[in-house]
This record gives sequence, structure tokens and C-alpha cells, in this order.
Amino acid sequence: MKRLQKAIADSGYCSRRKAEEKIAQGKVKVNGEVITQMGYQVTDEDVIVVEGKKLDLVEKKVYYLLNKPREVISSVTDDKERKTVVDLIKCDLRIYPIGRLDYDTTGLILLTNDGELANRLMHPKNEIEKTYLAKVEGLITKEDILKLKRKLVIEDRPVVIKNLKVRKKDFTKETTLIEITIVEGRNHIVKKIFSAIGHEVIKLTRTSYAFLTLDNLKSGEYRMLSLKEVKKLYSLK
Repeated sequence: MKRLQKAIADSGYCSRRKAEEKIAQGKVKVNGEVITQMGYQVTDEDVIVVEGKKLDLVEKKVYYLLNKPREVISSVTDDKERKTVVDLIKCDLRIYPIGRLDYDTTGLILLTNDGELANRLMHPKNEIEKTYLAKVEGLITKEDILKLKRKLVIEDRPVVIKNLKVRKKDFTKETTLIEITIVEGRNHIVKKIFSAIGHEVIKLTRTSYAFLTLDNLKSGEYRMLSLKEVKKLYSLK
């Protein structure tokens, strides 16, 4: 069961606010009866007609790419009332993040209401590549790189590192900026990788997810994925 105005909005016909206006104006019928009651409950079995048009109650699928800022939670809600990634996107539909980024990690995260795609992308067998830019304490050495390129085991499970590049060394501050591409989805996995070779992560940003990149999106900004991008995500193996 859901409220009539939400069912109309979920169908993609109009926003929830517009749906409420049309209900109040007597422009909405449910099973042939005009409904003006705002809290009226409907199911997917009901026939809803708005302004003479029968609605498809299959929920419209939406896909967003967000540049997540620091100190934002990668979830729908938070019991500590901290800001979540969902709070940053103006959308009347119930969306949720695909995977997660740590509270202090920034960068690319996808949000959708398409459960099938979310499950595909998060399933370990599909090995979706994710690239991060990590600023770590200390100067990464050739020996450190060799350790990472060998079979690294974290918590009794091997980690596959697809690519690794040292981008910059700051000899004054003794830090290293390093790019790493993995197919892992475990919590804090990038931090654990560098911690395993004695380098703590100071700052972490996800710069790409599969073929998707941040482009020119500023922190906190987002965009909708194109139909072509969604189809390409579905085709990934």
C-alpha cells in the first residue's frame, strides 16, 4: 500500500506536489472513482487515471552519479541524524546508494532505485573496477609497490589490485599520492591495503567506477546517468 500522490509520482507522471494538486482538483480516478482524499491508499492492482491517462504503476527507474563530500553517510538514513548521500539529491523516489564510501572518503558513488542493477554491480563475481586516489603517510618505496603487486592477503582473503601508480611524492611532508584500482567491495579495504604495508591513509577519493568518472562534478554535485551509460553498466561482466 502507498499513498495515491506517491504512486502517481513514482510512475513518473509528475512530482508528488503536482500530484497532490491534481488530486485536489478532482483530476484523479482510482478504479473509475474520482478521489480527492490526499491520504488515499492504493496498491499496484488499482487502476489510476490522471487527466484521462492510465498510469503505469511500475516505478520509474532513476540513476544518479554523485561526487560525495566528506562527513556524509553512504546510506538512506542515519540514526545519529548525520547527512546522507540521499539527502544531497532532489528526487521524489526512494533511492539508495550502490555500495558505500566511508564517512571521511570522498568521490564517485552511484544511487538508484533499480535493485537489479545494484545487485549486479555489487556482486563479487562481476569484479567491477573502482579507482581511488589515496594520500598516504610516508614515502612509498619500490619494495612497497612489489608487496602490493604480489598476492596480498587481508583478513584471510586475497586482494586483487588491477593497477597501481605513484602520482606524487611530497618529500617535505613525507606523504605519497598513489592511484589504485581494485575490484573489492569490503569495508575500509583501501585503508587496510596500505595499512598492511605500514602506510596509513590520510585522504581518500574514489575517482572512477567502471567506465564512469567524476568529470567536472564539484563536491556535493550530481548528475543523472544517460540511457547509454545505464545500458553499458548492465552489459558489464
